[in-house]
Amino acid sequence: MILRSVTKRRFLASGAGVGLGLGLGAKEVFGQGLQPQTPTYMRGPQQSPNIPHRMAKTTPLFKSPRGFPNALAVMTDAPGGLWIGEQKLSGAQAIDFGVPEPKDLHEAAWLVDWSGKLLKTVMTPSRNTSGIAYGNGCVWMGANELPEGVFQVDMSGTLVNHRQIPLGPAHNGGGCYGLMYQDGKLWISAHRLRGVLRVDAKTWEPELLIPFDLPKTPRLHAAAWDNGTIWLVAGTDSQSWADSQPGLARFDAESGELLETVSFLPRSADPHGLIMYQGSLYSCDAGIHPGWVTYDSPMAGYIFRIDFV
Repeated sequence: MILRSVTKRRFLASGAGVGLGLGLGAKEVFGQGLQPQTPTYMRGPQQSPNIPHRMAKTTPLFKSPRGFPNALAVMTDAPGGLWIGEQKLSGAQAIDFGVPEPKDLHEAAWLVDWSGKLLKTVMTPSRNTSGIAYGNGCVWMGANELPEGVFQVDMSGTLVNHRQIPLGPAHNGGGCYGLMYQDGKLWISAHRLRGVLRVDAKTWEPELLIPFDLPKTPRLHAAAWDNGTIWLVAGTDSQSWADSQPGLARFDAESGELLETVSFLPRSADPHGLIMYQGSLYSCDAGIHPGWVTYDSPMAGYIFRIDFV
């Protein structure tokens, strides 16, 4: 196994400034002792004035099927459409968010057309899903609840594979914040690694880690492909929709260089999933957010387009 970092000097710092470390030392990742440093180009727009910064607004399009939509993926082959990953809350989380315990813990991958019409439902064993990808005739669901990992499910609902995020314990590689399938590779927004990890979808070998270290916007979520670059959902640790400050960050997919950042206008929808489709970015507002009252956002449950202003 060969894991390629963006460069040695760009290794993500695991210090308290971020609030969450890798949970994995530099020696464990690279096989040699390195001194992690906070990369200059990942210190946020306020600390990196040379990085372009834009503003964006959100335009609600349609509501997802009933439930919490927390992930998006594009289906390019027939019949085409938009995959939406369902998130369910159970146990202590259901109590914390004030929602009823689900009768069935399986979570849906819904395929809808671009008007929101439901075309297909694939039930999966994923738990507390926060990431969906479509590729090789399967949906891939990223779990944030035990047994965690990534569930690969075919169109009949048959489980093809369940594998943990690499570079962690064999039985638990940590949670997932987003998934993206591109050219036979699966990009995983990995909670434990605090970055986006590229793995070979067939061999499950980890190949590249793009660390995520934006102290001003520490929230990491879904990823979308854009012509050799990767958009990531970022945001602040807000306590309500009214004071939320979501954003985006775009990285070079090979070097990991931060190319630009984006802030959303006040009172925008709350982004969770992320896709690029025909030159535009789309996201979904799950209706739940850590620290918020459930359904605090007026756009809860909506699929929306992201428009730059």
